[in-house]
Amino acid sequence: MPIYKAPVDEILFLLNDVLGIARYNNLAGFGDISPDVLEPILGEAAKLCEEVVQPLNRIGDKEGCKRQADGSVTTPAGFKKAYRQYVEGGWMGISAPTELGGQGLPELMTTIVNEMLASANMSFAMYPGLTQGAIAAIVLHGSLEQKAAYLPKLIEGSWTGTMNLTEPHCGTDLGLLRTKAVKQQDGSYKITGTKIFISAGEHDLSDNIIHLVLARIEGAPAGIKGTTLFIVPKILLKPDGSLGARNAVTCGSLEEKMGIHANSTCVMNYDGATGFLIGQENRGINAMFTMMNEARLGVGTQGLAVSEVAYQNAAAYAKDRLQGRALTGPKFPDKTADPLIVHPDVRRMLMTMRAFNEAGRALLLWTALQGDIARRSPDEKARQAADDHMGLLTPVIKAMLTDGGFANAVSAQQVFGGHGYIAEHGMEQFVRDARIAMIYEGANGIQALDLVGRKLPKDGGRAMQAFFQEVQTFIKEHGDEGMKPYVAPLGAALGHLQQATIWLMQNALTKPDNAGAGATDYLDLFGLVALGYMWCRMVEAAKRKIAAGGGATARSSAKLTTGRFFMERMLPETGAHLARIQAGAASTMELPAEAF
Repeated sequence: MPIYKAPVDEILFLLNDVLGIARYNNLAGFGDISPDVLEPILGEAAKLCEEVVQPLNRIGDKEGCKRQADGSVTTPAGFKKAYRQYVEGGWMGISAPTELGGQGLPELMTTIVNEMLASANMSFAMYPGLTQGAIAAIVLHGSLEQKAAYLPKLIEGSWTGTMNLTEPHCGTDLGLLRTKAVKQQDGSYKITGTKIFISAGEHDLSDNIIHLVLARIEGAPAGIKGTTLFIVPKILLKPDGSLGARNAVTCGSLEEKMGIHANSTCVMNYDGATGFLIGQENRGINAMFTMMNEARLGVGTQGLAVSEVAYQNAAAYAKDRLQGRALTGPKFPDKTADPLIVHPDVRRMLMTMRAFNEAGRALLLWTALQGDIARRSPDEKARQAADDHMGLLTPVIKAMLTDGGFANAVSAQQVFGGHGYIAEHGMEQFVRDARIAMIYEGANGIQALDLVGRKLPKDGGRAMQAFFQEVQTFIKEHGDEGMKPYVAPLGAALGHLQQATIWLMQNALTKPDNAGAGATDYLDLFGLVALGYMWCRMVEAAKRKIAAGGGATARSSAKLTTGRFFMERMLPETGAHLARIQAGAASTMELPAEAF
């Protein structure tokens, strides 16, 4: 059976020593996570994930969700009890406004808890994750009446939320959607249509499900500019806010999926269901993007989470499984064979996973912190810079962490050899679960196009220039001999990213296919530089801890070694990405369609 241990010490190192969150005590909520409070909160979250949620992971995979004859859906054994414990602990609303029943802590804390949840049980974590996206959309775009009606119950966790975009004939191209909305005399709308791939669309965990549905009002303009967002409750509310009649929205079927079996992925049928406009008419995509951006960071978190739990199990197995002898002679002569951990190629896989996970977590938490600054800082310039960062890094985090998370799950499976292919050890489930994260909430190729086509040129390239400046400044200020093995490779990789950026600026406007053909390589190149920057910051913090002495020397020394591995074995891939980008689109686009 798989194991999981929440990386609490690693998270504390990032928060306290790398990100220095104590500097942000002037922001709302940050004063409530002083060191004496922070560690117990993380400890309680870890306990819930390790002892309650993780043991249900294989059970959920084997049982899956079941659709009943009346259209209701039951979750696997143990899920309802575990969800109640999650709700009773107040975890759904830890970052929600206090005036609405939340705890008001930074969004950073929700990101941390969500990583632990997804490592423990990715299917389970999706139920609260989608609800948190719905909360964010209603907070930003809902009317005062809608906030009062829906947010307290969503934040409490007694109600859950969904997002309904995809239809059978359209996924990414939402301008093609056909679900229609007809306005009624009382100001409500009748929603009719079919949505597919709706995660947590129907289940038995909560008393009500609040669907956020993208639809087209009769007579609306064609394309994406004619879409509007609606709140469509599973159960309608009475005037006093209590639950009333069942709405005309049902689960038509459950999708049979490769992974995440314990999350109910539904075909949702809207048969004249009552819906309520949220935001403005024909501006639905703007409101929906609030949920999509939250979801994209959440999916990046899932990629990291599966990579972490897969690594933990692979490392434990490699230290225990006896197989062959070390190339340099027996390391455990008293045993019949040496453990797998002595073999360089096994270590190559483990070190790659570890180096990716530690830097990926740093990148994720750095970006989550920027989200808090963008929402909570009184300084307009700080808010703008943080918002620029979020916009630029969101597609990178979503794609980079999910691509890497899947690759690392496969590598962890490889460490197990034949046992990795057997369900008992859990590795094959990690591979299956991780695969969807590269697809949903915008396939990773779409993330790359978003980065190259929208985020780079936005505001005259202001966000990208700020990123270049920050990394260059760090390199310049940390050029001593101790940091040279880290900042010198980062400087070379940053140079590759700058060359790639200039090449795209010069060659993509006249030939857009050059941007399309190079977009994924550009995102991967950017992601590697961002991870490299995170490694330099972690190494610098670890060196400070070593100089200060104390009991963290072994952990800090391991940071230096893992960072060096990243610089020597992973970061050099930026050169290959640059070469592919500069090759252009000619050979990619030359063959006629009939040749395929």
